[in-house]
Amino acid sequence: MNTVYLKKDNEWLSFQHPQKIITTQNINEVHEALENVEALVNDKKWHAVGFVSYEAARAFDSALQTFESTSFPLVWFGLYDGLTSLKSLTSLTSQTSQTSSINRTFQTNQTSETYNNAIQKIKDYIANGKTYQVNYTMRLIADVQLDPVSLFIHLSQTQNKYAAFIETDEFAICSASPELFFELNGDVITSKPMKGTIKRGRTTKEDLINSEWLRASEKNRAENVMIVDMIRNDLGKIAQSGSVQVTKLFEIEKYPTVFQMTSTVKAKTYASVTDIFSALFPCASITGAPKVSTMKIINELETSPRKIYTGSIGYISPNRQVRFNVAIRTALIDKKNKTTEYGVGGGIVWDSEDKDEYEEALLKAKVLTNPPQPEFSLFETILWTKEEDYFLLDKHIARLADSANYFDFEFSREVVENQLSVISNQSLRARVKIILDKNGNLTSEVKEFDSQKDRKS
Repeated sequence: MNTVYLKKDNEWLSFQHPQKIITTQNINEVHEALENVEALVNDKKWHAVGFVSYEAARAFDSALQTFESTSFPLVWFGLYDGLTSLKSLTSLTSQTSQTSSINRTFQTNQTSETYNNAIQKIKDYIANGKTYQVNYTMRLIADVQLDPVSLFIHLSQTQNKYAAFIETDEFAICSASPELFFELNGDVITSKPMKGTIKRGRTTKEDLINSEWLRASEKNRAENVMIVDMIRNDLGKIAQSGSVQVTKLFEIEKYPTVFQMTSTVKAKTYASVTDIFSALFPCASITGAPKVSTMKIINELETSPRKIYTGSIGYISPNRQVRFNVAIRTALIDKKNKTTEYGVGGGIVWDSEDKDEYEEALLKAKVLTNPPQPEFSLFETILWTKEEDYFLLDKHIARLADSANYFDFEFSREVVENQLSVISNQSLRARVKIILDKNGNLTSEVKEFDSQKDRKS
């Protein structure tokens, strides 16, 4: 079995029946494996889709400490001579009751006390000048093999910008990553590190308060700019002189349960994909600063290998079209041992609070444990009369726009007004219901309105 799905823009790319698979569990073969993958893409015009595990970092720089290689691949790529585009994956499987019981299945591999003790040790290292920031993580473990496609659809239902699914006979990877590691478009490379988190509000007003708090937070801005500086430095190793630029700083992005702070760094490069990995991997946002000493601390304090978690999943296509995510919000299913694991964590700095960091890590896991969200639409019901036109129209449209903004529905006031204009040409007193779906499509229901009859009913 070999099945791969990748999210690109507004569609899914499906890859089946690889012409070749290149993989290794040997740290000394990582470079050669990546070079072979890139050579086949260039020579055969194939598409390569796969991943590089976090523990492969030692292949790019022996000073980067990680757990020793496990039975899980350090590098895995399938090479395909074609692909299929899909608008949706929901037809591939029906949601089972299994996904609704996920929150009863997973257990953390660390107690809050253990997690907090590790944070205290990190703060001691910060005090002694060994590090400035450590991305400390833990695992949620389920002693059950969840259905891979159902789990992936569950994870990526509302958060899938850089989503990826890979299934083989031995394992399955379900990644709903919102973070771009790097994208190569010809000779232009873009990286978009993500650092800084706050929970969503219950209303649009609370959302605004929370997002503005995150934007102004000195702690989160300091963490973010620290990682941006590391990315700039890493890109400088392979970029054309003077081409590294920070094009966006401290942007706030909205996700189903949290707001995240991101920044964007661009550069011009002629480097190979293998050389890009050598310069950038692993992404600074999931290690901390400085990278070498911080990864040593991570290796000391974390209790298990990260494997694909905080590694990178993506594709290499002809003409230097390349994109890899940072493999966060990512579940790994081990078919042999019938287990499923999911990593969470966060950046620890000097003023981090133990309780806050543990809760933030669990908050990031809510995308895993929240029950599946059923499809729904938004609607407004408005009275229309020939004499007075639409009653309180501006308030109805404002309320619909507010709800659309909160739930990330496409919305256009012009489309709504055009739809209502068509309806108002009918010469009757009516109750008009306008219905908006997530993609911004409008439908309407018009019923004759008799105030006396409606009052009796």
